[in-house]
Amino acid sequence: MARPLMFLPPLIFAGLAATFWWGMQRQNPEQLPTAFQGKQAPAVRLDPLPQGQVFDDADLRDGKIKLVNFWASWCAPCRVEHPQLESLAKEGVTILGVNYKDDPDKAQGFLDDMGNPFARMGADPKGQMALNWGVYGVPETFVVDGEGTVIFRFAGPVTPEVAEDQIEPLLAGDGE
Repeated sequence: MARPLMFLPPLIFAGLAATFWWGMQRQNPEQLPTAFQGKQAPAVRLDPLPQGQVFDDADLRDGKIKLVNFWASWCAPCRVEHPQLESLAKEGVTILGVNYKDDPDKAQGFLDDMGNPFARMGADPKGQMALNWGVYGVPETFVVDGEGTVIFRFAGPVTPEVAEDQIEPLLAGDGE
């Protein structure tokens, strides 16, 4: 006679296998979801940096699509993505920068060395704005439409492939 506990390991295995299969069916299984996609961006609460103009909620609702990029001078992947942000800025893309849990002088040194792709920027010294936006870690980039609605989020460094395949179609209005 079979005991009910004999069936527990195969049932656990089947449950895990189903969970993994479901996760792999997502369009991009490595992309972290955001609760804000299709919703208004959370409030902007930033401190000024030594050089640069702080942005606010009104900048997210100016009628133009833009990127909001969370970055830090101590973040190695931020250095990797920085040339791509510079390239997007040169193409006319508005990028708003949020310096995350960083020393203001080191942040300014980073921008002095690498260039400044940000139309406006501010500091989030305690990480509260990042927490409100659901940021897991830096770098993270959000595409925000002209009405302040989050239409896309990318966690990790923006590479040329990410820019071309995922971000630029949204900027052109093809991916909405």
